Amino acid sequence: MKKTLFISLGLVFSLAVSAQKLSTRSAEVSFFSATPVENIDATNQQVSSILNLDNGQFAFLVPIKAFQFEKALMQEHFNENYMESGQFPTAKFTGEIANYKKISLDKDGKYTLVLAGTMTMHGVSKEIKQEVRITVKNGKLSLKSDFNILASDYGVEIPATKADNISNSLAVKVSATYD
Repeated sequence: MKKTLFISLGLVFSLAVSAQKLSTRSAEVSFFSATPVENIDATNQQVSSILNLDNGQFAFLVPIKAFQFEKALMQEHFNENYMESGQFPTAKFTGEIANYKKISLDKDGKYTLVLAGTMTMHGVSKEIKQEVRITVKNGKLSLKSDFNILASDYGVEIPATKADNISNSLAVKVSATYD
């Protein structure tokens, strides 16, 4: 599965043969949802990502079944009832980082830039524009971003009977350190 996801990254967008590319298979995506009854917190450390240093284009592929929850039942409900991971096994985020040329990979530094692209989840695609924090340290590039999404924007239905248990609003965190 991991191999298939990583190969798919290369197909998400074409990169010139001479392009300098960074990649990782261990990026992390987590989300948090607070409700009156319980909090839902899940983490996925099997996210693949590629970053083209020549033009700032990026891609993330997130295997839905790899999200880990505190309770096994939450994980089961997430995959079967809400994300329908059998039908929609991955989420994808592709796009580019604006003003990428401002970053010097030859020296340590911190940059706050904007990434823009398309997030596809549960069969629905939406344009996303979000701040990203990039750190270059000892020649390694890492990025972090925090943003909120609505499950309903991606066709994920939460029954009214579960509204006290599951929030429509999700706080998402993304982090990646590239090799």
